[in-house]
Amino acid sequence: MTATLYRGGRIYSPASPRATAFVIEDGRIAWLGSDDAAGSLGVTEATDLGGALVTPAFVDAHVHTTATGLALTGLDLSAAVTLTEALDTVARYAASRPGGTVLGHGWEETRWPEGRPPTAEELDRAAGGAQVYLSRADVHSAAVSSALLAAVPGLAGMTGYSPGGHVTVDAHHAVRALAHASITAAQRADAQRATRTAAGALGIGSFHECGGPGISGEDDFTGLLALAAAEPGPEVFGYWGELMAAEKARELGAVGAGGDLFADGALGSNTAALSSHYADKESTGHVYLDGQQIGRHIAECVRHGVQPGFHAIGDHALGVVLNEGFAAAATEAGVDRIRLARPRIEHAEMVDADLIKQLVEYGVIASVQPGFDAAWGGERGLYARRLGRDRALTLNPFAAMAGVGVPLAFGSDSPVIPLGPWAAVRAAASHQTPGQSISVRAAFAAHTRGGWRAVGRDDEGVLAPGAPATFAIWSAGDVVVTAPDERISRWSTDPRSAVPGLPNLDGDLPVCLRTVVRGRTIHRAAADHPAAVSEGGP
Repeated sequence: MTATLYRGGRIYSPASPRATAFVIEDGRIAWLGSDDAAGSLGVTEATDLGGALVTPAFVDAHVHTTATGLALTGLDLSAAVTLTEALDTVARYAASRPGGTVLGHGWEETRWPEGRPPTAEELDRAAGGAQVYLSRADVHSAAVSSALLAAVPGLAGMTGYSPGGHVTVDAHHAVRALAHASITAAQRADAQRATRTAAGALGIGSFHECGGPGISGEDDFTGLLALAAAEPGPEVFGYWGELMAAEKARELGAVGAGGDLFADGALGSNTAALSSHYADKESTGHVYLDGQQIGRHIAECVRHGVQPGFHAIGDHALGVVLNEGFAAAATEAGVDRIRLARPRIEHAEMVDADLIKQLVEYGVIASVQPGFDAAWGGERGLYARRLGRDRALTLNPFAAMAGVGVPLAFGSDSPVIPLGPWAAVRAAASHQTPGQSISVRAAFAAHTRGGWRAVGRDDEGVLAPGAPATFAIWSAGDVVVTAPDERISRWSTDPRSAVPGLPNLDGDLPVCLRTVVRGRTIHRAAADHPAAVSEGGP
């Protein structure tokens, strides 16, 4: 493979903090240094960066690829500000596709003046009697039409069933499975391509797919992995969320038997499992697994050399996972072997000091979503409505976890939160709870190296000689240096620090000009973009 020189940039590399140029060859970084030194290398192909910033590409540690693509290309209700507007949007969409199942996503009743989800009767009218499945923003409940309710055998006897059309827990899983069965293989592949294209355009070089039998199905999961292997785009690492299925996960091509292996639900749907009642509902949520099941699953994963993991949000669910499940597994497999397996917990939102100690004890990677706090945190957000102010302000304690060495891997949980890694970095550095922000540098590391470490690849996610040439080029404005304990508005720009700089996130977020995965360009901004990088001779 021909060597290519990139010069005239601002390179984010702890290995060479003052670098302005680098060379890639055979899909790896062969050299970093100054523009002046690059002239003596004899490289015949060069790209002028024009002062653009170059960083490792992002890793999104939690994505639902097909669902994201369907939202990007289909019925997205996230912009609806009233129930009436949402129903009108459904009606227009259904009229444009007569005879088919209506699949949509993104409604959030807490943002609507009506304060409630659509009813089955309302969806019947809007869609002309068609089968309708509309997942809530958190994807842990859905509003469905009468036709879809009637199509699922035994639905009325399932936990979470409501004849009014708002289904949760087991009823939701059954309804979702039937609704998604209407998606053809071609539609599924198109949705997956849309997600990978969108991710690449945001500087994402890799993401973790969280699939499972109750989420997307085996064909969806294996189809995505095959598509990602065959077509250019971000690399995809799959997690299969099925209990006691470590060997099966490996056969399907997964790197772990976890991801969205549900220990509980979500706060938005009142199904996350709490130790005390919700503030707005006489309920403590729902627990899917008990400690013995969790322990056996972890032990099985350790035996098969497969990474274990669970989805757990509420404090009660996290207690069951950590205090009961991991403790049970430790008696069989041993703490050291569990730590070597790099277990993950997805979301881990309601962790207190005692639970954080357990994360440290078992070497658990916290796969977390800063966008959750940005969207629903603070004193008046959704979390405060669901939990009350005091409990809400304890959620997503990034600083508390990072401060004692819990490894963080950042993701979006897209389509729950849209793909957007720089927005996530800014959210983590501007946490709505005082004291829980982390530095931009730490947040960036969690969204790059953290994602690689979560799949056991400790040498990736950094620009250094010998490392994979997976990077993104940005139009980023000011680049500044941050001390570990400072927030985005208090950065030092002292050039003597010899610490590579990151973008100032107080204003507009950086725009991705190019994304390269192992030396192969997967996204390039339009040539007429004012900051587009140009090809040329040395």
